[in-house]
Amino acid sequence: MIAAWLHARSLSRGLPLPVPDHGGWRVDTGSASETRRHVFTAIGPGLRDLGAATTEPRVFVKLTDTPAALLAVLPPRWRIDSVASVMAGPMAPRTAPLPPGYRIEVEPGDTVVVLRILAPDGGIAASGRSARHDGVFIYDQIVTAEPHRRRGLGRVVMATLGSHRREGEREILTATADGEALYTTLGWTVVSPWSTAVLPAQ
Repeated sequence: MIAAWLHARSLSRGLPLPVPDHGGWRVDTGSASETRRHVFTAIGPGLRDLGAATTEPRVFVKLTDTPAALLAVLPPRWRIDSVASVMAGPMAPRTAPLPPGYRIEVEPGDTVVVLRILAPDGGIAASGRSARHDGVFIYDQIVTAEPHRRRGLGRVVMATLGSHRREGEREILTATADGEALYTTLGWTVVSPWSTAVLPAQ
């Protein structure tokens, strides 16, 4: 499931596809803030070896476990960057009303769907993406602009993207604490913690 999610995420963001590495997967993101990311679903020798051998900054390690469990197998130079959750969707059709004055723009695709909700003044009020791979349907970069929050736009984004899911595809996303609160009200459930460690830039 995590392998399929990571593959779909790369498709959604136009990143290199993940490759097996150290018992997990590696994505060579190559951005100014992130050189690469390593994703693991379990602690093993590969994760320990990677943590010990890596010395350059802006390398992220992600694990479906608690921050304490991740730090316990990494050298002290590593720091926790963020804590989130992997969540699974209800796999059921959803609808949400669009507030008056807003309109939806969708760039449909067989693999990736890009959605924007435009405010009455034409600015982007909310946006999001979905992507699919190997039976998994993911939601990615779900954002509502601050002036347009608490109007149900996040629900509209999720429902509209969800209408592109094919029967049998499992819905997956990663959520911050704030996002988890929203998605729980939509019927999503937490599958596991999602902890991230990084080597800070000097």
